[in-house]
Amino acid sequence: MTQFSVNVHRFDPYKNFKFQIVLDGKVVAGVSKISALKRSTTPVMYREGSDPSKSHLSPGAWRFEPITLERGITHDPEFENWANLSYSVAGDAAMSLKNFRKDIIINLLNEQGTVVKAFKVYRCWVSEYQVLPDLDANGEAVAIESIVLQNEGWERDMGVSEPSET
Repeated sequence: MTQFSVNVHRFDPYKNFKFQIVLDGKVVAGVSKISALKRSTTPVMYREGSDPSKSHLSPGAWRFEPITLERGITHDPEFENWANLSYSVAGDAAMSLKNFRKDIIINLLNEQGTVVKAFKVYRCWVSEYQVLPDLDANGEAVAIESIVLQNEGWERDMGVSEPSET
């Protein structure tokens, strides 16, 4: 049985090192790490009154885990601008209730850089912004900024299909 319907010669799964984030219709520069897309539900246990020895389980409310985006620090203000929509040193009145939630798209790319899967993430907002990492004069690491996005769910974009590879 083949795992790929278009590229039947392919047997290697896609790699996790080629991806992009699309925000406001533009690819966000420099994102080097995205946490997993994860959803879960708490099982609801119930039993029938006439059968006290056996319980049943059904799904409860779904929860979508926060998503963390990381990138090396540059002069691109995209993360900071978004984080500032839900926080302002000018006080609560300066917060943007209209614009602080945004939909994003996470694209998984193949080795050729072609989008092979896409996920739409809905009503994201920045709940945590790390502007600087721990700084170490003896270190040799890239300085990373990050944002944590709360979201109200995601779904796969079924309009993105398996591309033909050459």
